[in-house]
Amino acid sequence: MLEACVFATILCGFLGIIFKKNLVMKIISMDIMSTGVVAYYVLVASRDGLFTPIVDKAENVVAYSDPVPQAVILTAIVIGFSIQALMLVGVMKLAKDNPTLETSVIEKNNTP
Repeated sequence: MLEACVFATILCGFLGIIFKKNLVMKIISMDIMSTGVVAYYVLVASRDGLFTPIVDKAENVVAYSDPVPQAVILTAIVIGFSIQALMLVGVMKLAKDNPTLETSVIEKNNTP
């Protein structure tokens, strides 16, 4: 059930990128889609174990969680944030020259 909600989030973001005409809405849709991808990665990575990978003197064999996906996800969040900030700066530059942020109007104004 949780996987279906995550896939629905990814699908909503993907459909927003395709069907929304406003550039800010496209950026928000891309952020929603990347959040869904990060949530899916966390969902898959969390199934291996529930305990932190700290080994003590006890010889109990338990399923430890892998810390590598956590580092990958933190990196993906930081990269996603920087890409989103860069796209918003680009939209701000476009907003200075165009009265609207609709893609069809921008394409019509900038085609020779």
